[in-house]
Amino acid sequence: MIAPHFWRESKAKFFKKDLFFVTTPWWLRKLFTGCVWDIKTREKVIYLSFDDGPHPTITPFVLNELQKYNAKATFFCIGDNVKKFPETYKAVIEAGHATGNHTMHHINGWKTEDEKYIEDISEAGKCIDSTLFRPPYGRIKNSQLRKLQSTQPKLQTIMWSVLAGDWIATLAPQKCFQQVKNNVYPGCIIVFHDSEKANERMSYALPKLLEYFTAKGFTFKKIEENTGEDI
Repeated sequence: MIAPHFWRESKAKFFKKDLFFVTTPWWLRKLFTGCVWDIKTREKVIYLSFDDGPHPTITPFVLNELQKYNAKATFFCIGDNVKKFPETYKAVIEAGHATGNHTMHHINGWKTEDEKYIEDISEAGKCIDSTLFRPPYGRIKNSQLRKLQSTQPKLQTIMWSVLAGDWIATLAPQKCFQQVKNNVYPGCIIVFHDSEKANERMSYALPKLLEYFTAKGFTFKKIEENTGEDI
């Protein structure tokens, strides 16, 4: 079985391009036990996460917005980008945020042999000091997940509760914000992207989200290592 980032049109005609689950359905969580989908809490806490960075201009924008609200977040970084922009990566850590492994080359687990997939994660681990991992696109085979759990047991696979869809060029920025806002709950993990592809929507939605939920008494925290699993 496979965990989709979003469904693309294929044999099933009712699946359209860039149609995705804003919130993760319960049955998908059950298929991938051992992954973290949210953080169980009664406190008014939101866990923001950003995939695909670091980026030399977009990531600093995110850091600046987070600082305005004393918010912390988790950045799932591509190893190749960490090597290209080490100062930006360093700035994320120095600001008190968490980082996570997002593979070395942003590879798709569905299209990659298991050994090569695990090797790419290990390569990224040489420049990303973290026990948090998120598969690019959320696309990981159960065989890869089992192998990862057996060979790198300290590595926690972090999925998400709410997917912003900010990478979709046809999604209006206002819609991006609204669909995230409408699905937030205490302990949820939200995915944005600090990438050029997502920047128009992310840069609109993030400040509004921070302002709105701070006013509602929420705080924004980073995902801690050894956070446990949601099954």
